[in-house]
Amino acid sequence: MMDSQICRKRLRNLKCCVIIPTYNNAKTIEKVINAVRSYSDDLLVVNDGSTDATTEILQQIDNITLVSYPQNKGKGYALRKGFAKADELGFEYAITIDSDGQHFAEDIPLFVEKIEAEPGTLIVGARNMSQDGIPGKSSFGYKFSNFWYRLETGINLPDTQSGFRLYPLKILSHKQYFTRKYEFEIEVLVRAAWAGIPVTAVPIKVFYAPASERVSHFRPFRDFGRISVLNTVLVFLAFAYFLPFSFFRNLTKAKIKEFIKYKLIDSSDSNLKLTFSITFGVFMGIVPIWGFQMLVAIFFAWLLKLNKVIVIAAANISLPPMIPFILYFSYLTGVYVTGSKISLNFSEISLHAMKQSTVCYIFGSLIFAAFMAIAMGAISYVLLGIFRKNKV
Repeated sequence: MMDSQICRKRLRNLKCCVIIPTYNNAKTIEKVINAVRSYSDDLLVVNDGSTDATTEILQQIDNITLVSYPQNKGKGYALRKGFAKADELGFEYAITIDSDGQHFAEDIPLFVEKIEAEPGTLIVGARNMSQDGIPGKSSFGYKFSNFWYRLETGINLPDTQSGFRLYPLKILSHKQYFTRKYEFEIEVLVRAAWAGIPVTAVPIKVFYAPASERVSHFRPFRDFGRISVLNTVLVFLAFAYFLPFSFFRNLTKAKIKEFIKYKLIDSSDSNLKLTFSITFGVFMGIVPIWGFQMLVAIFFAWLLKLNKVIVIAAANISLPPMIPFILYFSYLTGVYVTGSKISLNFSEISLHAMKQSTVCYIFGSLIFAAFMAIAMGAISYVLLGIFRKNKV
């Protein structure tokens, strides 16, 4: 383990401070600060409107930067204020550690070694949640949050709820965030991944005091409800925009060739299965269930035993640059099939006209989706037959 004095110097070289958000932790805050001081000279404590003796204790501690405000506004808000202050003071990284004593300051060197090896990374301290003494609600929340994070970002992170983290401030501190309670720690992780910031983890120790001594400000029903609402919004945004856009952004000629070779030409699946996978994926990419296309496509691909990778790739026909064309040709198809008239006179817009246009779009999109799926499937079947002569 890295010596505490060496850790202190390396943190200073990294321009990394330690942020401790606190709310009514009078029993533990001074102990946490003293433990962190063994490893860092740059401590920033955010007093989130404490009403117990926390404020008096902090006022008596020297050599800390204190950010304080009278009304409790939530952990997320406290972290955001801490990030802003650290950025203002010229720091490039910030380690956050909870003030209830569950984290061990002696694990700080693990973050230092990791960030030196992988600069610009957001690092989460992964707790061992299988050890004795872990509260049931914490274990459930940990698994629940990890599942949704993987669904929203495609990243399998071992612990998405740990408050012991290292943040790259220059990348994160100037973003506009929407949450300010516990759910902020989920939002910042998801949006970091969407922004292309590497997100990784280091194993840390954790201590949970006995139930009679434990101080927790997490309100299971209200805070869990907030997190559930946030995850609902993030899943919708992920499947409607960010995951398809990320796929498109990372698409290169080399990756396309590699995908065709390993996922199509050299695939162990039959030509017929691959064709059905492409056909179904294209259909799901066009049908008018925006925001849920990928989710539904994955479910039915699993149910129908299709090639899920090919289904997802084909469903990306609805990438953002293609959406205007899909909407336009879907509407035109509906107009042609229903025999409706197209009116570009906006002064004649009425409720009836809007209803008619919606019907044209929905009806037309289903037909257009079926047509494109069959066409792409037929082309794919012919090409697969040419390039996969040895495959059955």
